[in-house]
Amino acid sequence: MSMIFRRALASVSTKSVEPKVVDVLIVGGGPAGLTLSAALKNSRITRDLNIQLVEGFKLDGVKSFYEETPELLTNRVSSLTPQSVEFLQRIGAWKFIRQERVQPYDGMVVTEGLSDARLSFDHPEIATMCENVNLQSSLYQRIKELESQTAEGEAFGLDIKDDTKVTSITKDESNDWPIVHLSNGESIKTRLLVGADGFNSPVRKFSGIESRGWFYNRFGTVATVKLEYAPFVSCAWQRFLPTGPIALLPMPDDNATMVWSTTPELSELLTKVEPELFVSLANAAFLLNNVDMEYYYQCLRKDETEGLVDDIQWRIDHMTQKFTEEELDEKFPVKIISVQDKSRARFPLRLSHADTYVADRIALVGDAAHTTHPLAGQGLNMGQGDVQALVNALEQGITRGLDIGNLLVLEPFWADRYPENNLLLGVVDKLHKLYACTSEPIVALRSFGLNAVNQLTLLKDFMIGHVSGK
Repeated sequence: MSMIFRRALASVSTKSVEPKVVDVLIVGGGPAGLTLSAALKNSRITRDLNIQLVEGFKLDGVKSFYEETPELLTNRVSSLTPQSVEFLQRIGAWKFIRQERVQPYDGMVVTEGLSDARLSFDHPEIATMCENVNLQSSLYQRIKELESQTAEGEAFGLDIKDDTKVTSITKDESNDWPIVHLSNGESIKTRLLVGADGFNSPVRKFSGIESRGWFYNRFGTVATVKLEYAPFVSCAWQRFLPTGPIALLPMPDDNATMVWSTTPELSELLTKVEPELFVSLANAAFLLNNVDMEYYYQCLRKDETEGLVDDIQWRIDHMTQKFTEEELDEKFPVKIISVQDKSRARFPLRLSHADTYVADRIALVGDAAHTTHPLAGQGLNMGQGDVQALVNALEQGITRGLDIGNLLVLEPFWADRYPENNLLLGVVDKLHKLYACTSEPIVALRSFGLNAVNQLTLLKDFMIGHVSGK
């Protein structure tokens, strides 16, 4: 090999490993990552930033959802507050939501599994149930619309790479900019690295930011179910059982999504039992007392399920015969009649909170910064709030002529979001622990409190207004 050829080869090799340089690199193509991408490109102040989004999984379903919407509902569903919906409208994404697949609800009923205590809310549009893929699709469509509006000859400045994982993250020795190395062999150097990459965030680990919390030793079992009929009033139902809360949340027509938080063992059994038995157990969890439910749990553990469906129905009939039809509609959710095939899944429940959401040239949003128990349905909304605050901080930084990776720009975002998120995480954690307690004095006290709050309209309006973001 000649010396000239070797030099030419070395030159090509050097160029091939030279990292691409961008202003913002977002790791994670979930709701938080796509919302941030769309919001930055929608803003007249930040739209000229050169942005790269990297997602480890394929986004084929997200890309095709708007044009080729599947018939069946998916089981990853979130409750969007009016505040989150307003933000999505403001950045131009909400118009791409498949409206026939979302369901606003105006009522919420919370009941106690060890007593007759109940708390009911009646408030216009408390929240809107929406499939995560529907939300992601609307954001993707908005990004494509913004790209189509780019003047001829100008670069749009946003590239989305899916099915591409982060293999490692290093620092540039000359200026300390993060360099993200990808599974496709590419490297990207960025002025600002945003972790929207979930609980096991590689970005957070690279930053050295500590995240504290614990696993609840509980799993959430989700399922898409059919109801006996479409409810006359869209209402969310939640019952606190000693093993964890079960929630039934409305979807369009006679559909609903269910989240049943329970022990790891029971959650695994619930995903495996026959569909008919699963439906019976779900109905029982909303109606029967804890002694009955404990008996059924024991039957599941021993795999003694023969005749269990008939036994559950007999007990439900015996318990409900004292109520009129009108009373049944008021006290209990509409009966579940079937569960959608392959819609049952389980996920671990945990609390985690990062000590800070920012470091030099690093920002964390969504589950990378915090995770919470789903009993309040606020996980995704917290991430949307993070994105909104981060966009505001970047707009202010650019307006002042500052480097967007500088802590002077990023710290106002953290100062804005941390106290609110920390308060909500604490409240949800305390509620979980309070309702996991079976001590009779504690049960009596919390039941009294639930019934007392139910009589105070102004307090209820304040509570639901805070939760809904109104």
